[in-house]
Amino acid sequence: MNEFETLLNSVEDVKVRDVVKGEILTIENGQATVAIVGTGVEGVLTLREITNDRDADINTFVKPGDILDLLVIKQIVGKDAEGANVYLLSLKRLEARKAWTELEGKEGEVVTVKVTKDVKGGLSVDYNGVRGFIPASMIDTYFVKDTKKFVGQEIEAKIIEINAAENRFILSRRAVVEAENIEMRKEAFAQLNEGDIVEGTVSRVTNFGAFVDLGGIDGLVHVSELSHNRVKRPADVVKPGDKVEVKILKLDEEAGRLSLSLKATQAGPWEQVEEKAPVGSTVEGTVKRLTDFGAFVELFPGVEGLVHVSQISWDRVENPKDVLKVGQVVNVKVLDVKPEEERISLSIKALEEAPARPARNNEDGEKRERKPRAPRKAAKPSYDLPETQEGFSLADFLGEDFDINDL
Repeated sequence: MNEFETLLNSVEDVKVRDVVKGEILTIENGQATVAIVGTGVEGVLTLREITNDRDADINTFVKPGDILDLLVIKQIVGKDAEGANVYLLSLKRLEARKAWTELEGKEGEVVTVKVTKDVKGGLSVDYNGVRGFIPASMIDTYFVKDTKKFVGQEIEAKIIEINAAENRFILSRRAVVEAENIEMRKEAFAQLNEGDIVEGTVSRVTNFGAFVDLGGIDGLVHVSELSHNRVKRPADVVKPGDKVEVKILKLDEEAGRLSLSLKATQAGPWEQVEEKAPVGSTVEGTVKRLTDFGAFVELFPGVEGLVHVSQISWDRVENPKDVLKVGQVVNVKVLDVKPEEERISLSIKALEEAPARPARNNEDGEKRERKPRAPRKAAKPSYDLPETQEGFSLADFLGEDFDINDL
């Protein structure tokens, strides 16, 4: 067999999708000329077939004299000096083929991938040259709005689906996060007890409350537990990143839930209320609510007292709304304080002079003015003694403790 026949047979031996050995001959204009070993045929290896980084320098990957395993991609007509056919070769696609082979049967395993870019519906990732996809719903345990922050990061993800024939490689970062959270929750629950006051960081704020991270486990501070005052928007009280002290109200390890309270760690409005509004004192307040039986007046933030309908005016009041309105500022007298029950009884009419009683006729038919009503005094106790009988003395009734000398 002459030299031409040997060369012809060698050319016929090079086929698309073959894996061949190639020696780097020269590097010019961002691509390398490659001699396919044992064939006398040349190939071309471009930067694009080495890496996905378009800004990279090909010289950092290959140099003249290197011998590499390469994948034959396609035949290029008339490219060498003699106009003979050459072949487009690829390093990254060969690595991807090997990666696909290595991935077979690995569904459910956790691998490290690099996020290459954020795309519609999720993240595009790279695993040893294989392009994978993490759907938006599988990025985290909650919806992530800013997916760009993951670009360039190496993250761990669980393999959900592998289909080399359809070039389908689906992963889930959420599955990894959830598994980590389960372990962290176990450790956290082992160290926490109901009634504990612990420090945490606000992780999320919603319309119904705020989630606080206690170091591996999130607990919910319901909107009703954020403050002693009424809270319309939790965002008005806390924001993500705030360091807070919270009290653990309830632990449910099976459900992985923690109920927390922020207001339980703060001084309540009813503390020292007896000093702020002692019985008999006059305090200014604001009418907050009106009911059929009276008006609730706010004396201090979080402290409301009741002015019963009978204590609004000396005149008969059928409906408190006929006399008062919400938002009205009034002076009230404190009649009774029960901090433990969070109750204060108030009076508006007690600060006003009682009206004179209507005049009435005397025995001669003349009218006489009646004095204003005076507060009723408690009736004196009655100490009626039993009727004295023969042989029964006062000393007998009082017993041995009676001494005539004490009189």
